Amino acid sequence: MTNPVDLVEIWRNDLLECVHQGHAVVCDEAGEIIHAWGDPSAVIFPRSSCKMIQALPLLESGAGAHLTTEQLALSCASHQGAAIHTDRVSAWLKDLGLSDDDFRCGPQTPSDKEAREDLIRAGKQPCQMHNNCSGKHSGFLTLNKHIKGHADYEKLDHPVQMMGKAAFEETTQETSPTYGIDGCSAPNHACTVHGLARSMSFFASAKETGDLRQQAAVKLRNAMMTYPELVAGETRACTDLMRAMDHKVAIKTGAEGVFVAIIPSLKMGVALKIADGATRASESAIAAILVKLGVLDAKHPAAIARMAPQMHNWRGIHVGFTRPSAALL
Repeated sequence: MTNPVDLVEIWRNDLLECVHQGHAVVCDEAGEIIHAWGDPSAVIFPRSSCKMIQALPLLESGAGAHLTTEQLALSCASHQGAAIHTDRVSAWLKDLGLSDDDFRCGPQTPSDKEAREDLIRAGKQPCQMHNNCSGKHSGFLTLNKHIKGHADYEKLDHPVQMMGKAAFEETTQETSPTYGIDGCSAPNHACTVHGLARSMSFFASAKETGDLRQQAAVKLRNAMMTYPELVAGETRACTDLMRAMDHKVAIKTGAEGVFVAIIPSLKMGVALKIADGATRASESAIAAILVKLGVLDAKHPAAIARMAPQMHNWRGIHVGFTRPSAALL
């Protein structure tokens, strides 16, 4: 990954202690670059930031025609494993006539504190429904049942994943050069930062009166904006910032410092990658870009908490701060 630029700074007292570098792109309706930092052609794994792309076949195929807006939000989610998530996933599986054993995402200890402590008190182990990707995998199972595919829907050559790859390459307008296996066992296809932003601009400019894919994109982005608490969870950046923007922008994080944004009012898409994979930097950078584009109020508490958080030590003493770099601003 060549030619990254400084995007986020960490200061302790009056000394610059750490700099996070990376790449970021903002695309217009045509997929053309409006703003860029670093190298737009840097090849990355989008990780969980591309879940809305992976969910397109669910709606385009007709498999998800009966799904609720909440279920569509969950299909794009990296959730906390809280009851509001697992209760809905459990009900979804029941509707499909399936069980936790039909998932291929693997068990994961919930990051939601209450859910985690409830499991400990009950002497139970986490199951696959607690996996942060269980909503996405519920979508995969729904599509798989519709096409009557074999049980191992997470395999690279399974029709479910082949449909997902086609949607990925068509919306990024790139041929993916490689793939990796994500934490949830599904393949994750690589693209450039520009390609990922281009795909997000497609979601941002899609119309309800457009073709089948555009209609699917509108439903997915609207679901994310309507239910930000299902996309991530309480205290999470995705949830807090979507609420701060009055549910008018859809944003999604991905592992290893990736973040995307879908801005329907401007018909713009955003993608960024922090080179060292730091979440604190990706959250600061996406907040700064959203402020720059005029869709996030810099004075909103959620914006301040992510873009320029203050650092305090264990005694509560203020010791430093995070801020976006001059180049990003």
